[in-house]
Amino acid sequence: MKFTLSWLKDHLETDATLEQICERLTAIGLEVEDVDDKAAYQPFTIARVISAEQHPDADKLRVLMVDKGDGKPVQIVCGAPNARAGLIGALAEPGTYVPGIDVTLSVGKIRGVESHGMMCSERELDMSDEHDGIIDLPDDAPVGSSFAAYAGLDDPVIEINLTPNRPDCTSIYGIARDLAASGLGTLKIPQAPSFAVEGETTQDIRIVLDDESLCPGFAWRLVRGVKNGPSPKWMQKRLLAIGLRPISALVDVTNYMTVDQGRPMHVFDADKVKGDLVVRRAREGEEILALDDRTYKLNPTNVVIADDNGPESIGGIMGGEHSGCDENTTNVLIESALWDPINIAKTGRSQGIITDARYRFERGVDPEYMVPGLERTTELVLEMCGGKAAAARVEGYKGHDRKIVDFPFAEVGRLTGLSVSNEEASGILNRLGFEVSGSGEQVSVAVPSWRPDIDGKADLVEEVMRIHGVDNIKPEPLPSIGAVNAKILTTLQIRTRNAKRALAARGMLEAVTWSFIPEDQAKLFGGGKPELKLANPIAADMSDMRPSLLPGLIAAAGRNAARGYGDVALFEVSGTYEDDTPKGQRRVAGGIRRGTAGLSGSGRHWDGAAKPVGVFDAKADALAALEACGLPMGNVQIEQGGPDWYHPGRSGLIKLGPKVVLGHFGEFHPNTLDSLDVSGPLCGFEVFIDKIPEPKRKVTRTKPVLELSAFQALRRDFAFVVDSTVPAATLIRAAQGADKQLVAGVNVFDLFEGPSLGEGKKSVAIELIIQPRDRTLTEEDLDKLAKSVIANVEKSSGGVLRG
Repeated sequence: MKFTLSWLKDHLETDATLEQICERLTAIGLEVEDVDDKAAYQPFTIARVISAEQHPDADKLRVLMVDKGDGKPVQIVCGAPNARAGLIGALAEPGTYVPGIDVTLSVGKIRGVESHGMMCSERELDMSDEHDGIIDLPDDAPVGSSFAAYAGLDDPVIEINLTPNRPDCTSIYGIARDLAASGLGTLKIPQAPSFAVEGETTQDIRIVLDDESLCPGFAWRLVRGVKNGPSPKWMQKRLLAIGLRPISALVDVTNYMTVDQGRPMHVFDADKVKGDLVVRRAREGEEILALDDRTYKLNPTNVVIADDNGPESIGGIMGGEHSGCDENTTNVLIESALWDPINIAKTGRSQGIITDARYRFERGVDPEYMVPGLERTTELVLEMCGGKAAAARVEGYKGHDRKIVDFPFAEVGRLTGLSVSNEEASGILNRLGFEVSGSGEQVSVAVPSWRPDIDGKADLVEEVMRIHGVDNIKPEPLPSIGAVNAKILTTLQIRTRNAKRALAARGMLEAVTWSFIPEDQAKLFGGGKPELKLANPIAADMSDMRPSLLPGLIAAAGRNAARGYGDVALFEVSGTYEDDTPKGQRRVAGGIRRGTAGLSGSGRHWDGAAKPVGVFDAKADALAALEACGLPMGNVQIEQGGPDWYHPGRSGLIKLGPKVVLGHFGEFHPNTLDSLDVSGPLCGFEVFIDKIPEPKRKVTRTKPVLELSAFQALRRDFAFVVDSTVPAATLIRAAQGADKQLVAGVNVFDLFEGPSLGEGKKSVAIELIIQPRDRTLTEEDLDKLAKSVIANVEKSSGGVLRG
């Protein structure tokens, strides 16, 4: 929301400086985002042309001698057709930045003649689109003085960042009302519009809607005999200062009312309207050429104002080109209506239209200002364009029911800690437009029509707090409860943090990718369900909620590779979506490695290049994340295979028992990479943090006593011949189960396949770590353990001891 200082002072009687006003705005919740003090216009001075001679080498150029008021004329080469001796205009000397052409001037030669600056046109100073000649000022313009001060270009522009719950401050009048309530001046109450009414408004308006809330009110009037030309200079300057381009008096008046009073208006060329106007839902397939020269396809969720020709305006958002006003317009219909905020927001988003009208209607405008806004707009139209105003007509409006909120004054202290007297709190609310009735410790407060955001007593506390001053809240430490604090974070939050730390410690970089992905990618990774399709996606290629973190991470790796960073390791711990229920949202840790981005480093080195990443890199990352989350790794099972997006022979599943799948890992299938338009060695994993069982609640958080055996550990090697399809993990589990008290660990240290073993066979060699607990083991003990290991392996895998 932008406005100039002088525009604000049209509504606020104050002697406060620009700095004081900006400080107060931020203090009362209207955060100042930027202030343009117009310092860029300070170098421009008013200068008189002493002489204008023909350029020796150019027919359309003149060589001017210009007096800038210091008695030292400067030479300027100028091509303006109105350049002449005696003209008074705006001079820009070398070193001056000219905003309209985005150029900083310097001394130069034009066709061999030196030029020490330029005489400026209005467009070159961003004053208007006029560029047929240089600025021509009256003869009494003070030569040598600041042109910015003379032309009113030194008026500072303030920009505030409004929160969505403050529709009352989408107008300069509303901002002035807040400042006045804070004690920074007095609010100027505008005079009621006064003009003669002649005749009746002939066009009828019919509201044909199945839901009356879509258009709860419509006011309009006919003005005959207008002459639509440029708006006055003062209005053009104000609109230009806040970034709006002046078009014509009729259009500029509606834009002015939108910013000044927060009341969007629309003006129809009455002679272009065929028949009566009807407020209705758009019909499927209808189109409208809007004022931005774009054609929009409408649907029944959009509300339009239509005549016999079809839609003439998208209600509350933008008018149509067909019924728009131009220089030939003589009769106009002025519209002031109310629209449903939710429908305006949905229509604006679905059509991709952002306008000042939409910005205000989707937040909520003052319903009680619908008719007064029509009157004020009519007055401005008559002042600038002439004409005769017919009687106003109103359709559908049933009045505004004011909210009544019971307000205990004690709530201010309870919710904010501020000590505010009842009288001060009542005064603040009254100055903001609320009506306080009753006495004692609780009063009734009537909410003004321009504050749809006020719903309960907590909202009134906020109003008192921001006007009294948030700075008056003294910081105080929280009281100690004098007991050992329980944990604050949930188990899932703790595991999320631990997983992030573990993956970062393995050299991976955290990424944050979109939760929305294209439909084809969602289907590729097991998603694409109808219930996970977005009703209103922010882009065509972000249509579905993601079923996996991997598409976004793979795409990120591809973008890095396209920019020359092929060796990347990325991870993300976030949500994925299986369906549209709360239980369907999963907490997942996922990661990818590309190129040679392994744990030990990437790239080439003198002692040998790093090898490409593979399935075991992804497996190690997945297990590290699970271990960091507190999963007992002794219970984890690894099985070959995985989802279809992995390479079938280079992927695996991580399980806890036969049914619980904790994650998957592997190298990606070539078809998957082709579908994502990514190349190179790529592996990845996903583990489901929310599937890890909750840890058993312990009586104490004290760690158990460390028990170390006094006896030396032993190692025994076994080699088994098994079918080539048998996973090594089967042998490990069988060996561990031989004697859980003695077997401290099992490691695979060799794998052999060859003709000597027979077709479809392989040899797996394992190392058994045996840890005696209470005595030294005898040969009989070791033989018994070895036989138990051999028997378990034979039973579970069909393997035999290799001879």
